[in-house]
Amino acid sequence: MAQVPSSNILIRKLQTISELAEPDIAILGNARIEEKQYQANADILRDGDQPTLSFVVLDGMIGSTKMTGDGKRQITSFFVPGDIPDLHGLHLSVMDCTFTALMPSRVGFMRHDALRSICDQHPSITTVFWRSTLVDAAIYREWVTNVGRRDAYTRMAHILCELIVRLRAVGRIEDHVARLPITQAALGDALGLSNVHVNRVLQDLRRDGLISTVGSHFHATDWSGLVRAGDFDGMYLHQRAADVLRQ
Repeated sequence: MAQVPSSNILIRKLQTISELAEPDIAILGNARIEEKQYQANADILRDGDQPTLSFVVLDGMIGSTKMTGDGKRQITSFFVPGDIPDLHGLHLSVMDCTFTALMPSRVGFMRHDALRSICDQHPSITTVFWRSTLVDAAIYREWVTNVGRRDAYTRMAHILCELIVRLRAVGRIEDHVARLPITQAALGDALGLSNVHVNRVLQDLRRDGLISTVGSHFHATDWSGLVRAGDFDGMYLHQRAADVLRQ
């Protein structure tokens, strides 16, 4: 299957959260994007780096991660195709987290000076980029709530609901079926759970008829039930759809 042009993936994502005028689409469509492949667990940017580029996720999934002093990893967000995980790097010169490929992934790099030029010349694109970073912040707030105040079963159901809605918005899911070859260790690091606990919770969700899995394919067999189980209200994703719960 032919790869979708890098700029098209970025444009589709931005259109899920904001209107884009035709001139803006043309500008973004002509943006220079240098692609690179990463294997699972490879770092794209590291805590302390001073990058001169930002990247857009083209395929796969990226995690933003922090490490504790004793070597424990916390994944603070997942990024799916179309997301620009480090757009804030335009204004913060030093990375304060690490971005890691959670599965084989393809990303596209854009030079900061080129992005700044686009923003200087096209304020409407600046506004869309600003909105994208604000949505990322809203997702962070929801993740803090999820890890800090929901039990393990609800936590897992919630994160699966979020991934379904975000992946569906960029055309990576049909009928609530997604290919998610991320490890249980990664899920545990995102949810603050041990591998054993992650396995047990996934078994409970299967037992209750909310999900099914075949290999790396995940299917929400009872979407409305999974939404209820996850205490999920997708408004924090700020998608343009009238009701993201109907995805």
